[in-house]
Amino acid sequence: MTSTVPEQLISQIRPAIRGRSPYIVGGDSQAPDVKLNQNESPFDLPEDLKKEILESFLDIPFNRYPREHPYDLIRALSDTLNHPPEGILVGNGSNELTYTIGLCLINPGAPVVLPTPMFSLYKKVILLYDGIPISIAPKPDLHVDLDALHEAIGLHSPSLTIITTPNNPTGLSVPFDAIESLLKESPGFLLVDEAYVEFTSQRSALALMDQYPNLLILRTFSKAFGLAGMRIGYLLGHPSVIQELLKSRLPFVVDPLAETVALALMRKPEIIASRVQEIIEERDALINALKKLPDVKVIPSDANFLLLKTPVAPAILMKKLTRNGVLVRNMEGYPELAGYLRVNAGSKDENKVFLRALEDTMYSNS
Repeated sequence: MTSTVPEQLISQIRPAIRGRSPYIVGGDSQAPDVKLNQNESPFDLPEDLKKEILESFLDIPFNRYPREHPYDLIRALSDTLNHPPEGILVGNGSNELTYTIGLCLINPGAPVVLPTPMFSLYKKVILLYDGIPISIAPKPDLHVDLDALHEAIGLHSPSLTIITTPNNPTGLSVPFDAIESLLKESPGFLLVDEAYVEFTSQRSALALMDQYPNLLILRTFSKAFGLAGMRIGYLLGHPSVIQELLKSRLPFVVDPLAETVALALMRKPEIIASRVQEIIEERDALINALKKLPDVKVIPSDANFLLLKTPVAPAILMKKLTRNGVLVRNMEGYPELAGYLRVNAGSKDENKVFLRALEDTMYSNS
């Protein structure tokens, strides 16, 4: 293979692609003792449930294509959420569905309004489709500046506005009545990312779906369901809208094993409810413990993670924590979050290890 590729060939790749960077989480290459950097659930599936799933997977013929779309999972979601199956798209994780949304709703040069800081993939997708991100800075307390958001919608008349609630990376929620106000004002679609909805007491925007056909809701099985490794997400909308988006979808996107696992877990809601409650309790305990540490600032959270700031530079603190077997996330890639680290709530034992490592690294001279 030649060592270089002619620039003439590279130049054929769209500038919107060449100007971006790959999405890489980073972190230590060694397996950590405590991994709290990706907002994952600390709980794997029970072993007996895994064995049950694998037994059922043996019945799937590997030499045959699956159905074009995971219709059994769509029907199960429809029954659980009381939402028409024609208004549900299931994808290979919610991240993959953001590309569908971009493909269908973002034209070159079109403005897309979104608050910051926000999950960085959204801005990446906007730019990949040659859209123009209209970024709305947060209030000093990191809550969404709703007045500025309304003003931007009125000024730009976007075909797409995006909010995440609870928001990643801040953990803060957008009030239910504020979402309705945005829906009333938006001339285009309002995408509400509810990846962490199970961890908040705020009402879901799903209650507004019947009134507002411009509402889209994105959810995932990665967080509360603990299926980050299976890659299952879904998009909810008015059936007429979803059926149009369906025209852009590739067939066979969802792996049959992922669908089988998701269905098995949906049949055991008590497991999810118990684990969500435990994660909420551990999150709150973590917040309370951090508040007691001198010179540590904590942002209250409605999600399964939280932001904290210490007197130690995040890059230095993160490196020291990694040496102690604990992975957290440096948030300084977001200009609004200079000085902050993000940590998700782990199990009780994992949180104890993190707190002990944090105190050791902050208050020792090594």
